[in-house]
Amino acid sequence: MARTILVVDDEESILQSLNGILSDEGFEVICAGSGIEALERIEEIIPDLVLLDIWMPDMDGVETLVKIKENYPMVQVLMMSGHGTIETAVRATKLGAYDFIEKPLSLEKVLLSINNALEFYRLEEEVNLLKAKDRDKYRITGTSRAIREVREQIKIVAPTNAWVLISGENGTGKELVARTIHGMSKRSHKPMIEVNCAAIPEELIESELFGHEKGAFTGAASMKKGKFDLAHEGTLFLDEIGDMSLKAQSKTLRILQEQRFERVGGSRTIHVDVRVIAATNKDLEAEIEKGTFRDDLYFRLNVIPIRVPPLRERVEDIPELINEFLLEISVSTNLDQKEFSEESIELLKRYHWPGNVRELKNLVERMVIMTPDTVIGAKHIPPPYNLESSLKDDLESSLMAGSYKEAKARFEKAFIEKKLREFKGNISQTAEAIGIERSNLHKKIKAYGLNNVKG
Repeated sequence: MARTILVVDDEESILQSLNGILSDEGFEVICAGSGIEALERIEEIIPDLVLLDIWMPDMDGVETLVKIKENYPMVQVLMMSGHGTIETAVRATKLGAYDFIEKPLSLEKVLLSINNALEFYRLEEEVNLLKAKDRDKYRITGTSRAIREVREQIKIVAPTNAWVLISGENGTGKELVARTIHGMSKRSHKPMIEVNCAAIPEELIESELFGHEKGAFTGAASMKKGKFDLAHEGTLFLDEIGDMSLKAQSKTLRILQEQRFERVGGSRTIHVDVRVIAATNKDLEAEIEKGTFRDDLYFRLNVIPIRVPPLRERVEDIPELINEFLLEISVSTNLDQKEFSEESIELLKRYHWPGNVRELKNLVERMVIMTPDTVIGAKHIPPPYNLESSLKDDLESSLMAGSYKEAKARFEKAFIEKKLREFKGNISQTAEAIGIERSNLHKKIKAYGLNNVKG
């Protein structure tokens, strides 16, 4: 498809000349004799590029440029002038012009500038498309009240520079929340650098966070930038901060407070500007009481707390999550897209999901690969996700016991254990669900040794 170029000039001879040359080069050319006419033509058909003269009556090129960029910021504009100055060229560029071409026009210069501007436009489109795909990749799925509250918190805090502490169980999507905050922040054009605090050996923490100079220690063959350095003007994501050693916590706290450091083996002080987002699956206040986490680091990080809810608190989001995973898995595996029946989804809603969203995604992938049918029904859902099937298996196992009393006790223990896991160890909710008194359930839990069942 031919690219469209709008040529704007009050000299008819230039319009005719550029029309002929650009048409011969395969462009679709539209001409306008003034800035006012140019704006009218743009409303009719949005061009890929505008060749715009500066000195025109009524509305000059600079004023026309401003109005084009206000309404059509992606349109590339090349300014032309026979009376140009460096000051005029700089001003036009600051207002959004891609380039400035002096008259009399050189055919080679005009075509080179046009092709460069159109290539820049193509690259911008490509970058915007990739950014949109990246945003979709890190989209927080769900319409439950719990997820709507998380999204609202993100919307409020993301545009600020406030530090955020994200808490939640493993597999709930803490990294997803961190990336969403970064993507909606003013720092999104800079990187988000992740530090897995649980994976860095204590003896390497300084080199990993602050970097090192060449020859700082055995094996340091070249200078290496640390995570803080790489995150300059961007976001530093401290994942699993609760697993960081006390020694590493002390060093990290100093850098967080001062935003400056020296590389290992170096003496030059490096100043950085980073926004910190931390995440943990631990109760840091409890860790402080145990003496395994510094309270001053906790208070430094915990400016804006965001709790990511476990999947069992947002089971109404399961159908939407399943559909998203089905599409993603279908694309990545090249398999035909499948669907879950309503009965199978209802079964999955009753499961307690200790592995949260990550566990759900793994199960969906397993079902897509292992189920030959197009529709994944209740019969395909394996234990322990299929509670009814699990209880049936336990019942059959109980029937193999030596006596009625033994069979009854075995089945009752299995049934109570599954219900306790379903309600995350909450005795009151479990008792209500199975229809017995709380005190009676408590006795049975003690008798069967189920005191530590938490889900």
